[in-house]
Amino acid sequence: MASTDFKDYYAILGVGKTASAEEIKKAFRKLALKYHPDRNPGDKVAEARFKEVSEAYEVLSDSEKRRKYDQFGQYWRQASSQAGGGFGRGPVDFGGVDFGRYSSFEEFISDLLGGLGGGPSTRTRTYRSSNGRSTYQSPGGGTGFNTTTQSTGGDREATIRLTFTEAFRGVQKRLNVGSEIIDVRIPPGAKPGSRVRVRGKGNISAYSQQRGDLYLNVDLEPHSFFAFDGDNLLCEVPITPDEAVLGAEIQVPTPDGLVTMKVPSGIRGGQTLRLRGKGWVNPKGGRTDQLVKIAIATPPNPTPVEREYYDKIRKSRTYNPRQHLQTVHL
Repeated sequence: MASTDFKDYYAILGVGKTASAEEIKKAFRKLALKYHPDRNPGDKVAEARFKEVSEAYEVLSDSEKRRKYDQFGQYWRQASSQAGGGFGRGPVDFGGVDFGRYSSFEEFISDLLGGLGGGPSTRTRTYRSSNGRSTYQSPGGGTGFNTTTQSTGGDREATIRLTFTEAFRGVQKRLNVGSEIIDVRIPPGAKPGSRVRVRGKGNISAYSQQRGDLYLNVDLEPHSFFAFDGDNLLCEVPITPDEAVLGAEIQVPTPDGLVTMKVPSGIRGGQTLRLRGKGWVNPKGGRTDQLVKIAIATPPNPTPVEREYYDKIRKSRTYNPRQHLQTVHL
């Protein structure tokens, strides 16, 4: 193998050279689960990474191969005295596993992982913020921050929890990352599923000795009024029966404050009206829409006068909303 073909198996698995067999196995399992073809159908990049981590584990989980790899580096294969080793050629001491009973390394992986169910693939979008340091990728003092995983090359991931206000307007957060305290600027428009990239704040790669990046996965605390509907904001606003029949102009909260919205006469409960440009901040510029779902609310304790008029309406009403149900049968 030429020196240019050398692969740092420790960096590929994201472990140090002194990692124990159990640590290597744990790192491989995490990466294999992440990049397994069953979870990433049609993703050639994930397929290549899966093969790469499998190759790394095949070497580092074999104590003899690992010893030669540590001793001879890129020339370990030439130095290896074990010729023709592999699957289906009798028992091999491979980290305590008898590979002789497997027909292929993929069969061993399937057995090790315990089988995998298919999962949805994700799409990544990148946005560079104005400070040139953070990017979004879409698709969680030092509060609201939890390290979750570390990947190859020194990069690492964590989850950061924000309020709707912080995510909408952007916020400066001070985070504890290991023994380091860093200040991170979250640009306006973060939402669940967003990833914020902080350059040069990851771990040091065992292979390149360069520091990787930190990826913050955004998670939002629930809001009492607003929710997400795709890229748009969604809310529910109650109106009275007379407003539904006659139409009305009502006040609706938006991220910018109250706005007046016209409710057309004859609207039904469950229908949705749209406030254009009043939704979430788009990292690429502009705003999405705010969707207002209408709920018709009856008065819980009508006054005698209200009861009198509702009774008059009932006695004089000609519309029967259940007329069509008279022909329903099995």
